[in-house]
Amino acid sequence: MIVKASWKPSDKIVKNSNIYKMMLKNGLKNYDDLWNWSVENKTAFWSQTVDNLNIKLHKNYSKIVDVSQGVEQAQWLKGAKLNIVDSCFQSTDDAIALIFQKENGNIEKFSQKQLEHLVNKIANSLRHIGIKKGDYIAIDMPMTLEAVAIYFAGIKAGNPIVTIADSFTSNEIDIRLKITNPKIIFTQDVLERAGKTLPLYKKIVEANAPKSIVIKVSDKNISLRNNDLYFHDFLIDDSHFESVIQDPDDIITVLFSSGTTGKPKAIPWTHTTPIKSSSDGYYHHNIQKDDVVCWPTNLGWMMGPWLVFAALLNKATIALYYGAPMGEEFGAFVQNAKVTMLGVVPSIVRNWKNSTCMESFDWNSIKCFSSTGEASNPEEMQYLMQLGNNKPVIEYCGGTEIGGGYVTSTMVQPNIASTFSTQALGGEFVLLNENNDLTNKGEMFLIPPIMGLSNSLLNRDHYEVYYKNIPKYKGKILRKHGDELEQLTNGYYRAQGRADDAMNLGGIKVSSIQIEEVINQLEFIKESAAIAVSPKSGGPSKLVIYYLESDKNFSSIERLQKAKTIIRNQLNPLFKISDLVKIESLPRTASGKVMRRSLRDNYNK
Repeated sequence: MIVKASWKPSDKIVKNSNIYKMMLKNGLKNYDDLWNWSVENKTAFWSQTVDNLNIKLHKNYSKIVDVSQGVEQAQWLKGAKLNIVDSCFQSTDDAIALIFQKENGNIEKFSQKQLEHLVNKIANSLRHIGIKKGDYIAIDMPMTLEAVAIYFAGIKAGNPIVTIADSFTSNEIDIRLKITNPKIIFTQDVLERAGKTLPLYKKIVEANAPKSIVIKVSDKNISLRNNDLYFHDFLIDDSHFESVIQDPDDIITVLFSSGTTGKPKAIPWTHTTPIKSSSDGYYHHNIQKDDVVCWPTNLGWMMGPWLVFAALLNKATIALYYGAPMGEEFGAFVQNAKVTMLGVVPSIVRNWKNSTCMESFDWNSIKCFSSTGEASNPEEMQYLMQLGNNKPVIEYCGGTEIGGGYVTSTMVQPNIASTFSTQALGGEFVLLNENNDLTNKGEMFLIPPIMGLSNSLLNRDHYEVYYKNIPKYKGKILRKHGDELEQLTNGYYRAQGRADDAMNLGGIKVSSIQIEEVINQLEFIKESAAIAVSPKSGGPSKLVIYYLESDKNFSSIERLQKAKTIIRNQLNPLFKISDLVKIESLPRTASGKVMRRSLRDNYNK
C-alpha cells in the first residue's frame, strides 16, 4: 500500500536543513546515502555529530565508542571528561533560553545569563543544605522555569536527578522514591490547571517523601513538615558555581518506564544520552539557532529532558506554557511566542480537532510539528498540518532507554501523515516475525551500538531485559525493544503497537500487570487482563479490561465507575478505561501465561 505524500520539501527547505549540511560535508548525494553512511561509519557519524552540537569536553575522548566489552556495554566518548550542562550555555548572555507563560498570565522571557545564574544559585543552595556530590535528588512538579533550573543545577552539581511525573498518585510516587532513595525532593504546594487547584505537596507527604523543597504557587498557606523548606527560603544568593566534571557514563538522570512486570524500570541517563536526544533534534527536527521549541510534557517523561537538551544544545529557545495545552490560551501562546517546532501527543490533536479551538490562531511561524507517545491517526495529523498552514509532522518513536528515537521522519523527505520516513540517523534496526525471519511487518529489534542506548537499570538485570535469548541477525547481536512496525511498499514505516504486554495510554507507557494489580482489588473481579486496542482507523490506543466475575451485586455501570475510580486514584488519572468486558475464562498458553494478544485480536474482530 502506497499513501500519497501530504507535504513535500521545497529546494530551499532542503538546502537550509542540518541534514543537507551533513550531506555536503561528506560528499553524499541524497538522504538514503546519508543514512547508510551513518550506520556503516558510526565512528565518523557520531564524531561529527559531537562537533556539530559543539559538545564542550573538559578532556577530549580517546575513542568515540569502545565495544571491547561487547556492543551490549558500549562506552561512548571513551576517556573524556565533561558535564553536559556546560554545553547548554553556549549562546550569548542575552539570548533567550526560555519563554514561558503562566495560566491567565503574560508571556515572560528568561535570558541564558539569567537561567545560568539561577542554576548556579540552586547548585550552591544544594551544597548549603548538605547535599553532596553523588546524592540523588528528586523532582515532582510541572514543567516550569524553576523545574528546568533545578534539573540543570542537580546535574551541574553531580547529583543524579530522579524525575517523577506530577500526574502520579502518592502510591506511584512512593514506588519510585523507594527504588532511588533520593535525599531531597523538589515540588510545588499545588498544581493550578484549567481553573482547578490540585494537591501536589500533599501527595508527596502521603508518599513519605524525604526532605521537600516546596515552590509556592497558590495564595493559600499550607503547613510544611518540620524539615521541609519553601523554595525562597532554600535559595541562597550566590550565582557562581563550577561544574562538577564527570565521566561520560556517570548518571545524570533516572527516568521510569514500564516493561512487562509490575514495577517500573528505573532507567539511568548519562552525560552521553542527551547527545542522542539533541542529535535527533538537530537532524530530524531540524532545530537551529534561535528556533523556539514547544512540547507540552513533564520531566517525569523522557520528552521533558529531551526538550531541554534538544533545544538548548542546539542554541534554540524552550517555550513552556504552564497550563493544560487543550484550550485557546495555549493556542495564543504558540502564536505569540512564535513557536517554530511544536511537539504533541496525538490525543491532544484529537481534542483540538473535535473542539476546533485552535483554528483562529496564526501558527505560521511553525516550521514543523512532531508527534510521539502513541500511534497517530492520519486524518488528525493532516488536520494538525493545516493548523500550521501545511507544515510537516515529524512522526517520532523511540524510548526512555534509547534517549531518543529509532524511527522518525525528516524535513528533506516527503511527509506522509502517520508514517515514519526513515530509521533514525546513526541507528539501525530489523523487523522479525515469530520465526525470527526478516519481515516487513513484525517486532522491531535494534542493532547496537547506538549512542543513547542504556547500559544499566537500577532495579532490573539489564542484560536479561534487553538481550537474553534474543536471536542474532547476520551474526549481529540484537536488542529487544517491544514495538511492532510495518514497512510499507514505499519504504516508509507505520506503528503497529506493542509486541509485549506493555501499552501506551495517553502517551504514557504502562504494563498490563500494573493495571491488573490495581483492578484485581475490586470486589467483583476474580481475575483480569488489561489490553490496549488500536482503533481500526488508527490513532491512540484504548484501554480495555477483560475480567472474571466474583460478585454479581453490581450493575455494569457501577462496575465501570468503580474501575475508573480505582485506576484514577491508584495509578494515573490519564489512564481512561474504554471498555470493561466480562469473560468466562482467560485464554492461556500451555505454561499458564495469559494470551493478551489473543484478547486483542478477538476484540478487534
